[in-house]
Amino acid sequence: MVVKRHLEPILEPVFHRDSYGYRPGRSAHDALVKARQRCWVHDWVLDLDIKSFFDEIDWDLLMRAVRLHTDCPWVLLYLERWLRAPVKMPDGVLEDRERGTPQGAVVSPVLANLFLHYAFDRWMQREYPNIPFERYADDAICHCASEAQALELRQALEQRLAECRLRLHPQKTKIVYCKDANRPGEYPERSFDFLGYTFRPRVASGRNRKRFVSFIPAVSDKAAKRMRQEVRRWRLHLRSDLELEEIAKWVRPTLAGWVRYYGRFYPSKLREDLRTIDAFIVRWVSRKYKRFRGHTLAVWDWLRSLRRRNPNLFAHWALGSVAG
Repeated sequence: MVVKRHLEPILEPVFHRDSYGYRPGRSAHDALVKARQRCWVHDWVLDLDIKSFFDEIDWDLLMRAVRLHTDCPWVLLYLERWLRAPVKMPDGVLEDRERGTPQGAVVSPVLANLFLHYAFDRWMQREYPNIPFERYADDAICHCASEAQALELRQALEQRLAECRLRLHPQKTKIVYCKDANRPGEYPERSFDFLGYTFRPRVASGRNRKRFVSFIPAVSDKAAKRMRQEVRRWRLHLRSDLELEEIAKWVRPTLAGWVRYYGRFYPSKLREDLRTIDAFIVRWVSRKYKRFRGHTLAVWDWLRSLRRRNPNLFAHWALGSVAG
């Protein structure tokens, strides 16, 4: 942490404005807002995936970048020691490493940003100044004017990253067509994931309530699946020892976090994905109260009535109505 606090004030003024990951005053939502705006302007996206980035960072190149910004002896000493320290495996065996940054270390995000600042950000600014991008750590998307431009950029980036001893993932890196109501063309790839959201064509409502197709983000299926798995692990329907208010208090921190992050864009998708919580509550009610057993529809009616009376009891209820 001391090294991080030493490096951050030096590096922050240098970093690119479209680098958002692990930086003070910047967030994933900031990157998503900018990505959404640029997808409306640019027809194509190059969705980048750097293969095993944190495990493949070259130490010599990284330390060369560090030395461009500080010559503090103790900072350089400890950074090199951390990079070269062996990894202790679960069985107790120490495994030597030849590259990469220790994942979970407080200083690793700063080092990763510094490496990609030179490997990607400044290179893009110099070689392709007319192609905007958003980068969050090693997750980046580039906005292109045409498919040909995206193809050219991909080939150039493969060469550039190879010079920095990194590789694009051949399957996960893809070119995407940002199809919407004003883009009639067809292309097999019309969606990409970025920071837990999936960008793809979706039905939206304009100011005059007229519905149209827009290229916008919503919670990704992968993120929704992780949330549903977490809800199942809670086994709410078996907690007959608790009152509903106690259950709501128990799950509130996690549920409120999901709503704050994944409910920022297209919240109706998150509402549908979190219906599983209401289904568990219905099962809990049927199990706890004899008068409701065998009357599922009546329980759903009771739940809707409860939501109207106490809409803030569960965080996801603010996203929309309880459906049966």
